[in-house]
Amino acid sequence: MASYSMEEFVGDGVLKDLLPMLIADGWDDVPTLKMMNSEDMDSMKMSQRQKDALELRSYLHDRSLMQYGERLEASGLTLPKLLNSSTTVLSSQFGMKRGHITRFIDRSLACGIAMPPSSALPLRKRTTSSLSKNVDASEAMSSNFPGRTQSTVSMNQDSKSQYTVSASFGVKGERTFKGVVAFAPAEPRCCGLVQPPPELDNVAPYSMLESISIQKLTPEYKMGMEPLVKLKAPPMKASELWHDIPTVLLCLRRPGCVMCRAEAHQLYARKPIFDALGFRLIAAFHEQIDSEVNNFWPRYWGGIVVLDKSMGFFKALGGGKLLKDQFVTGFLCNPRAIANYRRAKAMGVENNFNGKGEIKGGLFIIDSGKSGIAYQFMERNFGDWAPINEVLEICSRMQKQASDQEAGP
Repeated sequence: MASYSMEEFVGDGVLKDLLPMLIADGWDDVPTLKMMNSEDMDSMKMSQRQKDALELRSYLHDRSLMQYGERLEASGLTLPKLLNSSTTVLSSQFGMKRGHITRFIDRSLACGIAMPPSSALPLRKRTTSSLSKNVDASEAMSSNFPGRTQSTVSMNQDSKSQYTVSASFGVKGERTFKGVVAFAPAEPRCCGLVQPPPELDNVAPYSMLESISIQKLTPEYKMGMEPLVKLKAPPMKASELWHDIPTVLLCLRRPGCVMCRAEAHQLYARKPIFDALGFRLIAAFHEQIDSEVNNFWPRYWGGIVVLDKSMGFFKALGGGKLLKDQFVTGFLCNPRAIANYRRAKAMGVENNFNGKGEIKGGLFIIDSGKSGIAYQFMERNFGDWAPINEVLEICSRMQKQASDQEAGP
């Protein structure tokens, strides 16, 4: 899986000497750096070789093939020339495995993340036009998860999701959200002998979240930073996380799980979009294993990571009770969970079995201050992900409503 470490992304090639300037100008994380266009590169006075290297590494990162970055860049060949190389050359000269060659030369894979037309990156030290010219918003917000939609939230007509949304999104008074609760379908298992987790009708009350005691394990990734886990940050109330900025909170079952890592990776890939919408990305663990924190951050997630030792967030996702499942009945006897596993494994994610894996997670979208929970997704089957298009739709609505209120009548 491609890492979100800037050091690993640029490697030891021609981009390495450019790092201090990139960071000084605000191109200080991998998802944002990959959004650079030709005007941005010209403003940085990048050489043609550096432009070619950035194009190549972005392409490899999208396809989880960064292990070939050094050899491909050292060849001096541009990405178009490499794509036109024979499979024999890619295998013998660059050591590519057969499956990786197929992924590399398949230009039809829509792996890259693009800014929607209505958004632009927050200002940084450069003068360019919007990065979103001629971008298809539906492509930028696609969840890459097929199925049927039953959502009462208005989505793009072309986007499809198999998830159920059981409450309408609304605003009352001072931006107090009624909220949306969402989950994937789940059938009885073992010939009906084992029932799936129950469906929820309402989001968790805000009071259940605001006083949860959490501890920061990592900061938002910047080059050269070390995880806070070594510094033992003091406990704090969860409400401080979204005190001044709306937040997307991802609750992960186990940081070493292949499905959890893949979910975190594909969500953080949209960081520039969430930045443009004014949202912060935070991941929550329910147990602290230092080695797992270091293996997870920033390889699969470059945002803040917090420890929820009391499992308050995880209980809130289940309506006050932990969502738990056993390996045999919840995974081996569950076709949806197996499909989720295969989807994650196809992304090239490494995994381990350290930690507790039976406690399920999910996702919250929480507005700033005490305004409330706008969206709650529960993991009914192991590996269920909140659909990206749905998450971005809710965030976009919240941004618009905030802008309308600031503009006044």
